[in-house]
Formats: sequence, structure tokens, C-alpha cells
Amino acid sequence: MNEKTYSTPLGKIHYWVHLISPDAITLVFLPGLTADHRLFEKQIVYFEGKYNVLVWDAPGHAASWPFAFAFDLMDKARWLDGILEQEGITKPVIVGQSMGGYVGQAYAQTYHEKLKGFVSIDSAPLQRKYMTEPELWLLKRMEPVYRYYPWKALLKSGTKGVALSEYGRNLMRDLMLVYDGDQERYAKIAGHGFRILAEAVERDLPYEIKCPALLICGEQDKAGSCVRYNKAWHKNSGIPLEWIKDAGHNSNTDQPEIVNRLIEQLAQRAKCLEV
Repeated sequence: MNEKTYSTPLGKIHYWVHLISPDAITLVFLPGLTADHRLFEKQIVYFEGKYNVLVWDAPGHAASWPFAFAFDLMDKARWLDGILEQEGITKPVIVGQSMGGYVGQAYAQTYHEKLKGFVSIDSAPLQRKYMTEPELWLLKRMEPVYRYYPWKALLKSGTKGVALSEYGRNLMRDLMLVYDGDQERYAKIAGHGFRILAEAVERDLPYEIKCPALLICGEQDKAGSCVRYNKAWHKNSGIPLEWIKDAGHNSNTDQPEIVNRLIEQLAQRAKCLEV
């Protein structure tokens, strides 16, 4: 994987890419809020050499710092498109975990003609009808919670709350330790992320997925109302939903072999439609 950067008016985005051919299907991995590109290390190892692969540190996260928190979800989608254009990538299949899934839906809203496939991993729909007023109100006010919550307790709950496997928990701990000693930055990343999520929902756009798609959710995902959202998303949209046994919110780290197989099946569907 080659590390590269993409310049925006607010800062530089760091991303890692390995291309077999720019015109081939590219798996674009988008990590969740506060996580970085290492969240998908099991996927990169599996898919590198089989498909084009790209993964980023989202704006403000890990290596993509310093970065001004003056952007919204659509800006992230626009910058992602800029990265894909910079690499000459023409057939993206977005694989988004949690917040990464929201970015994928924002991308689908604006660039639906470019998107060749979409995999949501422990994410949820952006459509307004799924979220209650109290949920939106709370999302816009999360920064103080992360700012004043004792760091050691936050580190413990943040690792055990998202994964069941030892590997998944250790990895999440490593991802959080990037911000050890700078809880203010961590709180800013989390608070800003939840706020722009709420604002994207309140825009009440269609956020329709028009390409081959798959929903993946850990059976023991305890993050917010992810399980409830995915049940409703599947029922209303008809997008296939795969429940991952013995997996939490980061199901791609708890059960990487199963998730990799599901991603590959979706990528093969997308590839067949391009032939």
C-alpha cells in the first residue's frame, strides 16, 4: 500500500492505495468515527492483489491532521470523489463501517452514477424517517460527553463496547491511543462527527442506493440503535442484510473471514454488471 495525500482548503487527507488497474473494481474502505485506516487491516491483507484497494484516515483523524472542523458529510463525500479522481479510479465499491457507511450514502446521493457497489458494516440509514427527534437532539450535543468523561473509563468502554474478540478490542484500543494525552481532540472528532451526521439526516434527502448493495451487522452490536436501524433499513429498502454471529459493532474485526467473504461476493456482483 502506498501512502498519499489529498489537499483540501481545511487540511490534507492521508490515504493508502494499491492499484492493479485504475479501471478495475476498487474497494474503498471508510473507517468509522475515531477509527483510522488500521480498522480494515484484515480486509486489506485479504483483498490486496485481488482488487484495487483504498483506505483513508478520515479528515481530522490520525494522520489526516491538522484539519479544521468546518466541513459536513457532503464535503467528505466530495473530497472522497476528489481522491478517486486523483487516482483515476472509475469503479468504486464503497465499504463503510459505521460513520464510513454514512459517508458512503452521502457519496451515493451526489455521485450515484459513479458508485458501483455499497457495503454497510454496522452502519445505519441516513434517511430522516428512521431517526427520532430525541436521537437527533442528542447527536448534536455529544462533544461534552467525550470531553469530560474520564479517559481511562472511556478507553475501557470504547474498546469493550465495539468488539467481542480479543483482536478487535486490542485493535480498537490501539486506535484510541492515538489520542492519548489529547482527549480534547478526540472529543472534537467525535462531537463534530455526530453533529454532521444529525445535520445530514435533517437535510431529508433521498440517500437512495441505486447500485448493488449489502447490509452487514453484528448480532451483538450495542452501538446506539444499530440493530433496530438495520432491521428497518432492510425491510424498507429490500437491500440484503447479513447478521454476523459472535460480532459487535466492529464486525469486520470480530469475524473478518465471514465479512471478507460477503464483501467479495458483493464485489463480484458489481464486477459482473460491469462486463
